[in-house]
This record gives sequence, structure tokens and C-alpha cells, in this order.
Amino acid sequence: MKLYDEVRHKLRLLHSAIDTEDCYLRWIDQFVRFHKKGDVGKHPNSMREAEIEEFLSYLAVDRQVAASTQNQAFAAILFLYEKVLEIKLERIDALRAQRKKRIPEVLSLAEVRELLNQIDRYPTREPFAFMLRLMYGTGMQTFRVAKYRAK
Repeated sequence: MKLYDEVRHKLRLLHSAIDTEDCYLRWIDQFVRFHKKGDVGKHPNSMREAEIEEFLSYLAVDRQVAASTQNQAFAAILFLYEKVLEIKLERIDALRAQRKKRIPEVLSLAEVRELLNQIDRYPTREPFAFMLRLMYGTGMQTFRVAKYRAK
């Protein structure tokens, strides 16, 4: 059985989602292609920790993928080695992608007051001021409102 067919077979035996299967196969394919030199490719049986570290570091440094993307690639490669090829790997010390710190955008109390005062001055019969106060008071965020409206 070919490598990709073995991976697919093992994932289906474990009742993995089709999306997981597709994702893992893509990452394994990228890993194999990364180590291909010209027309000569290496089979994962002949590669170990050094090649895995090189690929994961490439993802973090050169492609600058998100930490979750690198973790996904790592999980796919670990699955290949541990579940399909049944090869026990030693510690893998690849450069890790850094998680970006998400800083929430929050208005100051003075900015909220000014926003509410401005909306009260808006000449309309629509209940914009009421809706704004309701959203602010409940902690709703505008992108969530737009997301649910689109459904």
C-alpha cells in the first residue's frame, strides 16, 4: 500500500473526520516535497528528527505561519511516524512559531460617554441610541452582530 493510502486507511480506522484526513495528507505531502531534491525524494522511513525539525523551523521562520498552523503540521507528521510507520521519535526541538498577542480594542469610559452623547444628537426616528446602549450594556461586539445577521 502506498504511504498516503496507509495514512488514509489508518485515519479511517480511527474514525477521524474527513477534514482531518485531508489536512493531514496535505501536511505530509508538504513535508515529503520539502525534502525532495530535484527528482529524488526521501521516503519518511529514511527521515527522522532532524528532517522534522528542519521542516517545522522552515514553517515558522521562512513561511511565518501561525503557531496553530505549525502545531497542525506537527500533529500530522507525528501521526505519520507514530501511528502509520510505527517509528518512535525522540525529542523534536524545532523553532516554534510565536502566538500573536491579541490586544482587545476597548473604548475608555470618556469615549463611551462621548459616543452615546453623539448618537443622542443624531436626528432620526430609528432607535439607534437604544440599540447602541443595549449592545454596549450586554457586551455584544459589532462583528458578532454582523456575523449572525448574515446567517
